[in-house]
Amino acid sequence: MRIRIVVADQTLELLDDRDAPIRRYSVSTALNGVGEESGSYCTPRGSHIIRAKIGTGQPVNSVFVKRRPTGEIYTPELGAQSPGRDWILTRILWLSGCEPGRNRLGSVDTMRRYIYIHGTPDGTEMGVPASKGCIRMQNEDLLDLFDRVAAGIPVEIVEAA
Repeated sequence: MRIRIVVADQTLELLDDRDAPIRRYSVSTALNGVGEESGSYCTPRGSHIIRAKIGTGQPVNSVFVKRRPTGEIYTPELGAQSPGRDWILTRILWLSGCEPGRNRLGSVDTMRRYIYIHGTPDGTEMGVPASKGCIRMQNEDLLDLFDRVAAGIPVEIVEAA
């Protein structure tokens, strides 16, 4: 299996060993577009792997800060206390780049940029770029994907199909 994220379509596809789609999800990538440089708040392109799966067993809408559950459960009231915050909820699939000089090592290192596939508050619009670099998914979709994938599987992020 592998994952392909198509920025132009704002989709994430889970593909089988023959590249046939198993599932397709709507996502939201970076508001600033694509790019690899640290501090750019862009979604990095190229070949990656899932470095780690974080959040197994946590409740839906669990709030994560620095990859750790805070013990809080997201509610609209909690969201109103921090307008504009890019909430990381439910589960995290932490990405690591595989291409030295493009998305691995130095100032372009995806893992050191803390780029994730993660959950977002219900009602957050998918299909439009809006994140600070990560790939946002609806919690229900993320739970489905999280249960289907293992750490180490390939993730390809491309601008267009």
